[in-house]
Formats: sequence, C-alpha cells, structure tokens
Amino acid sequence: MTGPHPHLHRQVEVSGDAPYTITIGPGLLAAGHADNARRLGQVLRGRHALVVSDSNVAPLYADGVEALLRAAKPQLALSRWVMPAGEQEKTLARFGECLDALAALGATRDATVVALGGGVVGDLAGFAAACWMRGIDCVQLPTTLLAMVDSAVGGKTAVDLPQGKNLVGAFHPPRAVFADTAALRTLPPRELRAGFAEVIKYGAIVDAPFLDWLDANATALLASDDAALAEAIARSCQHKAAIVGRDPFEHGERALLNFGHTFAHAIESEQGYGGCNHGEAVAIGMVLATRLSTALSMAPATDSDRLRGLLERFGLPVHVPAGLEAEALLERMRLDKKAQAGGLRFVLWDRAGAARVVSGVPETQVLQVLRGA
Repeated sequence: MTGPHPHLHRQVEVSGDAPYTITIGPGLLAAGHADNARRLGQVLRGRHALVVSDSNVAPLYADGVEALLRAAKPQLALSRWVMPAGEQEKTLARFGECLDALAALGATRDATVVALGGGVVGDLAGFAAACWMRGIDCVQLPTTLLAMVDSAVGGKTAVDLPQGKNLVGAFHPPRAVFADTAALRTLPPRELRAGFAEVIKYGAIVDAPFLDWLDANATALLASDDAALAEAIARSCQHKAAIVGRDPFEHGERALLNFGHTFAHAIESEQGYGGCNHGEAVAIGMVLATRLSTALSMAPATDSDRLRGLLERFGLPVHVPAGLEAEALLERMRLDKKAQAGGLRFVLWDRAGAARVVSGVPETQVLQVLRGA
C-alpha cells in the first residue's frame, strides 16, 4: 500500500458530546510507518481490540492494520472477526457472531472495536460496539468512498431486517475515523462510482457550488487522484460534521442527510439487497426526490435535470430498475423509519443546495413519480 503523504492529509473535527477527528489522506493504513502506528495508538484506550472486517477487505488490509496496532501497543490483546461481504450479511445473526467474538476476546469496558471495511462493516461493528457492555469505543477505518463520506461519520449504526434497512440500531459516535484514500484504488470501479452519489448529495442539500466543483473535477475524481479525493471527502465530511454537530440524534436538520434515501431504501429492500448497491439506489432516489419536488411545484425541473446529468457523468443509474412495482415500493416507504404518523415524509428541495423536510406528501404524487421513472 502507498505510504503516507502528510502534505495531502486533511483533518475534520466533529463536535458534540463525544467529539472526534476524521483524518483523510493517502497511506494512513500503510503498515510499517511509525506515524500511522502512533495515530492508532493515541485512540486506543484499553488492552483489548477486535478488528472487524469482511471477506473482501480483510485479505487486503487486516494484516497491515494489526501490525500497526501491535506496534502501537505491544501488550494489546488482539483478535479478528471476518464476516462475509455484502449488504445481505448485515443481519442480527452476524451481529450476534460479532458479539461472540468480543466475548471470546474477553473484551472489557475499555476495549476497542476497529471497523475495517465499507458501510456494512462499519454499521455492524459500530452497533456491536454500542451494545457490548452498553458501549465501548469504535475506531472506523473506512475503505470505500461511500463509508468515508457517510456511514463512518456521524455515529449511526445498525443492522437490517427482512422488513427493511437499518431498522435495528443505535447512535454511537466513533472514537476516531481514518480515511485512507489509497484504499480506494483497490475498489471495484462500480463501488467507487457508488460513493460519489453520497458526495453529490452534500452539494444537492446544502452546497450548490460543490456541484460545480464536482462537475469540473469529475475526471480526476474517477481516476482516484489523491488530492481531488481528499478535497471531495473533506468537504463532504465537513458538511456532515456540521449537521451532525447541530443535531446528533436526528430530531431536525440531520434528516436532510436522508435526501433520496427514502426511495433508495425502498428499492434496496424490494430487491432483497441483491440489485442496486446503496450508492446506486441513492442516485436513483435523489432523482426521484427532485422530480417529486418539481411535481409539488417546489423546484424547477431544470435543477433536477442538471443533477441527473451530473449523476450520469459519474456513471450512476438514474431510473428505477426494471421489474419493481410502484405500489410495492410505496409499501416499503410506509415502513421506513423516516415515515411519520402524519403520512409520508420526504427530504425534497426548493433548488439545488436548498433541501428541506416535507411531511404529509400525497401518496398519489409519489406513485405518479415512481411510475414516470
């Protein structure tokens, strides 16, 4: 793996009751580098650590991360638990296996769970950390773009049920996040593209000029240019950190981060987590949310068209997958945890960069948008 390049490293501070630092840049997970070991050592409070990873990521990075942990704390009692890769594995059964691994390690209250992987690993490992002895530290080492800009930041942890995504979970901020942009070079191109959906989301909800920057830098970003990636990730994390700092438990503004997600989760659930990946579903969901905004006379169609064009430039899908019935997707949305007693609730926009939560959206309008996609 690429060694550290300190001049490319960026840091984002997340405030709140449990503040932490997100460190971004190439080479942060490279083994044999004293600075990397020192950084990890500074955030390990106890004498036990469980590295949680999956079958795709562990062969690439787990040995190196464990070497860094041992260099940082030679007396550390260290164990590894590897789950099969894929959203369909983010289950209560796998969560139970992760708790069993903590029990086998003899993890005490000052233990640390080290989440090494994408969003599935981060969500499940974070939830295990939240529940073990009512809460132990979790250090997030995201290896996908989507995890770096979204799931590893903000402390939302969860597993899925057959009835829907992320229905069982807890708020549990990480102790620290280290996002090694060099890891993105080992990502399949489809997974890298999927992550850009969440990056584009931040421009859509609060920062319209960021959409212009992404458009101008699309070629460099898709080529995994370290400087461009560090900028895109840092800017995304700054937006998320600011929103989460103001609303840690999603009582208000934090709901904006769900832009496109009500549609996306319905698509993922209806496909049994075996079709679109999360980023692809979010891309489709954002297009649907902007079309719904236009149908409700909130926003101009030109903004929706522009967002769709940017998503397509990053190689993302913008249409509901064939074979999904509008009525079935609507039924999924009724169960979505973002639904309220007063009816369906969506994050929509008035224009690019200006999103807001809208309650009581008529189901007839939602069906019309779903059928037209």
